[in-house]
Amino acid sequence: MKADLHLHTTASDGRYSPEELVRMAASLGLEVIAITDHDSVNGIAPALKTAQSLPTLKVIPGVEIGTDVPHGEIHVLGYFINYIDTDLINKLAELRDSRKTRAQKMIAKLADLGIHIEWERVQEIAGSGSVGRPHIAQAITEKGYVQSHKEAFVKYIGREGPAYAERQKMTVEQVVEMVVKASGLAVLAHPADIENLEELIPRLQRVGLAGIEVYYGTYATKSIQYLASVAHKHGLIATGGSDFHGLEHLFETPMGGVDIPSECIKRFLNLNRLRTLA
Repeated sequence: MKADLHLHTTASDGRYSPEELVRMAASLGLEVIAITDHDSVNGIAPALKTAQSLPTLKVIPGVEIGTDVPHGEIHVLGYFINYIDTDLINKLAELRDSRKTRAQKMIAKLADLGIHIEWERVQEIAGSGSVGRPHIAQAITEKGYVQSHKEAFVKYIGREGPAYAERQKMTVEQVVEMVVKASGLAVLAHPADIENLEELIPRLQRVGLAGIEVYYGTYATKSIQYLASVAHKHGLIATGGSDFHGLEHLFETPMGGVDIPSECIKRFLNLNRLRTLA
């Protein structure tokens, strides 16, 4: 069973619309995908509608939410969420607003560095999606200050860059609880870099954590083996995905480019089926 459970569309900072992404997934022979935009569920309905004419493809409604931890952030993926849940929609709207505020702060910092881009242009690039750093990177590149989006991140807007700014975020526990409240399965995204991962997991399991993303776009075999052992030890499901945004210049993993064992996908789907029967 071929799957990709970590994909972004124009509803956040991806290049392709939900409709385009779904059709691309079908053309690649994928059987299961999840739409997991940053702080947004706006791409789910059009993705599901497009998938109605593609009987070989199952689309899972999802979301990816950043959380606040000392010296960094942790992302949580929510799968099988009730994407019309009012509380979820309202909270995600607050988080998207904080992305706008963060982007404006970064533009001001860039100006102090002699890098002048317009907020209006960043909004144009983002379109109806959540404003994110890739949109700022594109604006910087368009102005000729850098040669690529990757260079923009490395020089200016990466976490260690001089124009980086934080945004409003929730705690990991709060996000896991929010996903569970919206009838979703909460999974830690790209967890290999999380400090004290095995200390964190029991805390999050108490509020409903269901799994960790073991198979991820850039992970080497050693990292995958370690995370698989962690998932097994703590009784968590193992998921995986490419984190595809459609931004080839960032040297990302292509859609469907992560080999997720079929048994992991089946266990993931079965866990949700058992929940709905309970």
